Amino acid sequence: MKIVIVTGLSGAGKTEAIKTFEDMNYFCIDNMLPDLIPNFLDYFLQMKSDIENVALGIDIRGGNSFEHLVSIINKTQCEKITYEILFLECSDEELLRRYKENRRQHPLSLQGRITDGISLERERLNNLKDRASYIIDTSDCSSKKLKEKIYNIFKKEGSNNMYINIVSFGFKYGIPNDADYIFDVRFLPNPFYINELKAKTGKDKEVFDYVMNSEGAKEFVDSITTMFLNIIPHFEREGRNQIVIAIGCTGGQHRSVTISRQLAKVLQENKYNVILEHRELE
Repeated sequence: MKIVIVTGLSGAGKTEAIKTFEDMNYFCIDNMLPDLIPNFLDYFLQMKSDIENVALGIDIRGGNSFEHLVSIINKTQCEKITYEILFLECSDEELLRRYKENRRQHPLSLQGRITDGISLERERLNNLKDRASYIIDTSDCSSKKLKEKIYNIFKKEGSNNMYINIVSFGFKYGIPNDADYIFDVRFLPNPFYINELKAKTGKDKEVFDYVMNSEGAKEFVDSITTMFLNIIPHFEREGRNQIVIAIGCTGGQHRSVTISRQLAKVLQENKYNVILEHRELE
């Protein structure tokens, strides 16, 4: 049985995540009390249930038992059960906007300010975040995009394999919050200044060929590809499941899209699971 613990900051999208796991035929329980996990697993193991995949939504509302979640997981691990933790992250600004929009109170703010509740929750979740198998930042993530990310991570057998998220973006709109590596490709010639290419994007063949045939493009892709092919096995040996590579140009339309596509192609040819996202196009 594989258990996915779905947790993270309140308001970051846990309910939407649980709905996605339900669509993937996981047996799901939201707002699960951590203290009930041992009894829950005992029941399934004794009944010899044919349920193989389970998603448990657990958050700070679990009270004191939430503080012991990691120790509970450690105590209940056995050969028949594997655990993965999906942690949903989100910026303070976006969380505040969501709470004000929904007119809900943060579970830790009581009668105080929402910002105080968010800060306190971040502090309490630090250890759990460090233990997470996957971290998804939902700050700029629609429900549809969150569903796609979860599906791409968990849809296949062997989801412990490394997943490489490549995100193209525009520096003028800000750097992706969850990026592990950031590359600037603004040194390449800009198709924006070519009349017949300005309205197109890096998804179009004409723009792709223009960028990749420019001086330095192939050398740059070869260099970062070699780097990642060398370091990814080290991440895997350390138990890392996911890295986010962000490639940016000015507006996120031409150069970053092209280089992201080429990097994704090469890594896929080397049998890695790649999730490609063009933030400004989507």
